[in-house]
Amino acid sequence: MISAVALLRKLALSGAAAIALGGAAAAQVPAETGDSAVLRGLDKVNGHHTDIEVQIGGSAEIYGLIVTLTECRYPAANPTGDAYAYLTIRDPLNGEVFFDGWMIASSPALSALDHARYDVWVIRCKSSVGEGS
Repeated sequence: MISAVALLRKLALSGAAAIALGGAAAAQVPAETGDSAVLRGLDKVNGHHTDIEVQIGGSAEIYGLIVTLTECRYPAANPTGDAYAYLTIRDPLNGEVFFDGWMIASSPALSALDHARYDVWVIRCKSSVGEGS
């Protein structure tokens, strides 16, 4: 038989889980999907930087790295808000993957390319309707 303490503990945990899940659902912001992304590359040795535009599903070369864009999203209510893109960055010679995941424009260090010489980050998404973030 379940003791009163065990029953209260289960109820408290259930309530805490419901509150946490309810708060997570409310925190989600609707996002629009862009047609392309503007990315910036930096050569950390000489300080040169360049911007490139990559189409969804496409790839581009920047400083000898191949960048493939899978998706680019930005907040629906705030097109100039924070863009985030799913990127794969690899070496064209041996196919070694240096990065595979989401990058966030406002926090590039949160999920960053780990390369000794080059850095790549998301600037904004672009769509046929207009520019996103």
